[in-house]
Amino acid sequence: MSDLARRAMAYHANPTPGKLAIHPTTPLETQEDLSLAYTPGVGIPVMEIAADPDAAYATTAKGNLVAIISNGSAILGLGNQGALASKPVMEGKAVLFKTFAGIDVFDIEMDESDPEKLIEAITMMAPTFGGINLEDIKAPECFIIEHALKERLNIPVFHDDQHGTAIVVGAGLINALEVAKKSIENVKIVINGAGAAGIAIGTFLKSLGAAHVVLCDSRGVVFKDRTEGMNPYKRDLAVDTDARMLEDAAHHADVLIGVSKKDLFTTEMLQSMNQNPIVFAMANPDPEILPDKAKRIREDVIIATGRSDYPNQINNLLCFPFLFRGALDVRATEINDAMKCACTRSLADLAREPVPAEVLEAYNLSNLTFGRDYLIPKPFDPRLITTVAPAVAQAAQESGVATLTNNHPTPSATPVG
Repeated sequence: MSDLARRAMAYHANPTPGKLAIHPTTPLETQEDLSLAYTPGVGIPVMEIAADPDAAYATTAKGNLVAIISNGSAILGLGNQGALASKPVMEGKAVLFKTFAGIDVFDIEMDESDPEKLIEAITMMAPTFGGINLEDIKAPECFIIEHALKERLNIPVFHDDQHGTAIVVGAGLINALEVAKKSIENVKIVINGAGAAGIAIGTFLKSLGAAHVVLCDSRGVVFKDRTEGMNPYKRDLAVDTDARMLEDAAHHADVLIGVSKKDLFTTEMLQSMNQNPIVFAMANPDPEILPDKAKRIREDVIIATGRSDYPNQINNLLCFPFLFRGALDVRATEINDAMKCACTRSLADLAREPVPAEVLEAYNLSNLTFGRDYLIPKPFDPRLITTVAPAVAQAAQESGVATLTNNHPTPSATPVG
């Protein structure tokens, strides 16, 4: 067993198995407490909620409670390992929600691959929650499930592997293009990987103004009239091009984004790209090309990865806690494009601000300024909760999906740690 494996197993096993537990928020020490917490006192809020469902937000944990739901069919980069094996990841995500945004979570691992059955089951349990975060569900089923739940439910439903990745990529790309002195409307963007993340990135970048996006999968370029290996979601991003393979598409590209497999971005591809090429190599744990190699090939490259041991980590943690915090604070009925764009732009703007000393200390750095090696904020930047969450809440209000007029976090929403 490697040193990492030993440390990881010890971390998950001690001091008690797992990474989270449930603790009461009200006293239960006397007979009076018991009579209020359970019968007969509990009957009062029951009748209030029966008469007015919104009363659940005042008398239960619903308004600050998110379900993280997975069937384990696409766990990280490990593939389909099953529902039970996904539990460490879902518990980890729960800890991140709580630590960074003060949001409570129940992780729910469902041993089911049929999307229709998953949709029915999640719909039936939805009254418990203020929001649903889908996780590690493979494509194309993830698209079907999310779309159906958004149609049926009046609470936010969000598939983080899709939209969280796209939002952070969008923020990093906005700033990388600023450094490269290019505009999103004019650059050629190539995305390698046509699963949940790749398709969502392509769709989202188009909503930000990208006009030239080429998607590639294991068969090559997703072009119009292609029939093999297609689905409706790929077809929406199909383009009219003579390029058929990734290396063809990369020729004269400005941006190369990878959500695929290690070592797929070659020397020849980088050499064929335009000046100041932007490369987001996000395969984990081993990216499509390592930053050191990319910089040896092209001194002018601007590169990001999904790893924490290199600059410019594309990390969903920058998004999902604060996106949900903003949505919950104004009791949004959904997470829409306006909220996602607000999240992206607030992340991009924050990276251009002076970095506080506490962030430098957390990462053992003496200096950090906006540029090639600092395109997006660090996850432990305490300003994320006070900038991103309010921007999302404001976008929810302005786009008409908020049901509350104030966007101030409730006391239970105060981040811990």
